[in-house]
Amino acid sequence: MTPDEESQTAAELLVPEENYLTSGVHIGTQQKSADMKNFIFKVRNDGLYVLDVKKTNERLRVASKFLARYDPQKILVVSARQYGQKPARIFAKAIGTKVFAGRFVPGTMTNPNLPQFVEPDVLLATDPTADEQSLREALNIGIPIVALCDANNETRNVDFVIPTNNKGRRALAMIYWLLAREILKARSTIQSNEDFKLTIDDFEASL
Repeated sequence: MTPDEESQTAAELLVPEENYLTSGVHIGTQQKSADMKNFIFKVRNDGLYVLDVKKTNERLRVASKFLARYDPQKILVVSARQYGQKPARIFAKAIGTKVFAGRFVPGTMTNPNLPQFVEPDVLLATDPTADEQSLREALNIGIPIVALCDANNETRNVDFVIPTNNKGRRALAMIYWLLAREILKARSTIQSNEDFKLTIDDFEASL
């Protein structure tokens, strides 16, 4: 690879590679599912699977363009995981979507008699395992599912996988921050990265 090609590849990253690495986006689990093997870069000496941040980056780009095409009110973001709840809420507020952070009440998408009933056109899930109930309902009503998937996740019910550490506080903050920024750019709500005033710290759950 020539220096020119290298700088071009670097330029295609949404943030410098070290930002992905310091936020732990690439740190997977000690188990890997067959579904996720294409997204795994290597296995560390301590047995942790390392995700390929270039693939994470590429998938964030595609996912943000895809989600930007939807009416924000018709996007539902879910996070049962504790560290995903704050980033999911801040993301939802930044781009105007609906969010369920915490326990997902069965029937939210399928039972019109529930007070919190919603009819989304697309689901964004923080973890297909922890958010299994919402995935089941999205399948039931036939809407696309975008999900943050770790090395150990099964992805058979996910239409679009964003490979990432979906358990770490900083990693989840980084992913939701980037998704929000890129969706707003894709919608032309903001023109540049500098126009996006929220920081990763704003998205990060407190301990």
